[in-house]
Amino acid sequence: MAMPLRQSIKVATYLAEQKLRRRDKFPLIVELEPLFACNLKCEGCGKIQHPAGVLKQRMPVAQAVGAVLECGAPMVSIAGGEPLMHPQIDEIARQLVARRKYVFLCTNALLMRKKMDKFTPSPYFAFAVHIDGLRERHDESVAKEGVFDEAVEAIKEAKRRGFRVTTNSTFFNTDTPQTVVEVLNYLNDDLKVDEMMISPAYAYEKAPDQEHFLGVEQTRELFRKAFSGGNRRRWRLNHSPLFLDFLEGKVDFPCTAWAIPNYSLFGWQRPCYLMSDGYVPTYRELIEDTDWDKYGRGKDPRCANCMAHCGYEPTAVLATMGSLKESLRAMRETVSSNRE
Repeated sequence: MAMPLRQSIKVATYLAEQKLRRRDKFPLIVELEPLFACNLKCEGCGKIQHPAGVLKQRMPVAQAVGAVLECGAPMVSIAGGEPLMHPQIDEIARQLVARRKYVFLCTNALLMRKKMDKFTPSPYFAFAVHIDGLRERHDESVAKEGVFDEAVEAIKEAKRRGFRVTTNSTFFNTDTPQTVVEVLNYLNDDLKVDEMMISPAYAYEKAPDQEHFLGVEQTRELFRKAFSGGNRRRWRLNHSPLFLDFLEGKVDFPCTAWAIPNYSLFGWQRPCYLMSDGYVPTYRELIEDTDWDKYGRGKDPRCANCMAHCGYEPTAVLATMGSLKESLRAMRETVSSNRE
């Protein structure tokens, strides 16, 4: 796991505090969506399917920051839509960083070079650029030519200025172990991004393309083959070792969607950002009034093929914390990656 040591210590301390307080459910990272508008029409995303009136809305800074403070998560993933289209996104990020929250600003990078002057490098802030493959594959997935090249230039410029840069890659059934290896090799070895997150595509119900989502067995085979030959250990993957075991099918976990709650223009979303069973105005209502036991593979048919990060990474993290052996394993990988 390539998480910086300072961040690893803060998250571990936070988890220990939750255990001491005997809290059954708590947030590890909050998905904050201050807008749904986007400047791309990606085939695997349905956010821009919202009505025009909704797409014009922008969440006020105080509301965005207040939601993060309300739930108390130590980390924030700012998504959308395209968050760099929000006129005050820099202020949202600045206020969260000032409160020592680890902020990942998810972006397709089309506006990144134009907006970069609004941000300041910090160990608490990172640009998280979405890269789904090399040039042809990525541009096809976002339905626009030239996006890959712009993202690469934006990453290089951000790295030159001293920003932390992470990537997020989603893989579909059109991917092969070779295409996974090629893009992760490029991000790891050529662009030298700080860390990479990977995820099998989940059948998001509003996505225009419903034919190319991965099933569970397809996911396991894809990552098992891609991770072979020492790739998994060599890549700077921003995941716990147990979650990577999960992707390979070495272990299985229940879903803990409550650990990565989603807050958007509509409020707190049940049960996760990939499914919508209604919204509530407060985080407390989300946790206390949602029947979490009815979600996950084997419980809800909509979850049948889900192996997404938002549901299963938290389970892996909690399992790691509950095992001395796994905690030492994760610590060794963190220390090793920070020495490189």
